Amino acid sequence: MPYQFGGRIRYSEVDERRHLTLPGIVDYFQDCSTFQSEKLGVGLDEMQKRKRAWILAYWEIEVRRFPVLGEEITTETWPCAFGGFMGQRNFRMKDENGETLACANSIWVFMDTERGKIAKIDQDILNAYVMEDALPMGNAGRKVMVPQESEDQESFVVMRCHLDTNHHVNNGQYILMAEEYLPEYFEVKRVRAEYRKSAVLHDIIVPVAAVTDSKCTVALCDTDHKPYAIIEFSGEQRTK
Repeated sequence: MPYQFGGRIRYSEVDERRHLTLPGIVDYFQDCSTFQSEKLGVGLDEMQKRKRAWILAYWEIEVRRFPVLGEEITTETWPCAFGGFMGQRNFRMKDENGETLACANSIWVFMDTERGKIAKIDQDILNAYVMEDALPMGNAGRKVMVPQESEDQESFVVMRCHLDTNHHVNNGQYILMAEEYLPEYFEVKRVRAEYRKSAVLHDIIVPVAAVTDSKCTVALCDTDHKPYAIIEFSGEQRTK
């Protein structure tokens, strides 16, 4: 069975319309996978002892409805594939009636943090998890491309508030950064995010954005225009 935990949407998690934010959904998903790993004895302390870490390579998130302030929700996750140095994990957020609010597919890379290189997944870590069937999330592919008609935006510096326990910019923070370039009243239905390299404290990020009525693609690049992450938002314009 998938691992799950319950929650209630807090005021600190909502936007001006009292809806859970997109980064808030990402946070629930990340927390859920972290809680599962901690329960199975292969959480942060164990990974740090082994000098290992799971690094996110790709998100695909589908949002059917953003939950609202005070709403009771359940978030669940399960691994659906492991092999070599990579793992695939699915997520789902449900309302009180069991209806899916959002779901996601993700691909993670197992890293040797001391050497900064990929590593084979330890057998006892593989054995700790039970595989479940993957969600039917489509065949968009892992690569997110930046349209040629994109434009550079004002650069900014990575701050401490952007970092996680790996001392890198957290994957949810990249989505929060990229959201700034969405058109006003843009309703996000799907997000694809490809993570290419890790930004760290005081790195300069140069956003490169391409925007249409139904899609916004943002590459968060270094000063040589090599992407740290590329985020593609699909959706539609809504009324106020």
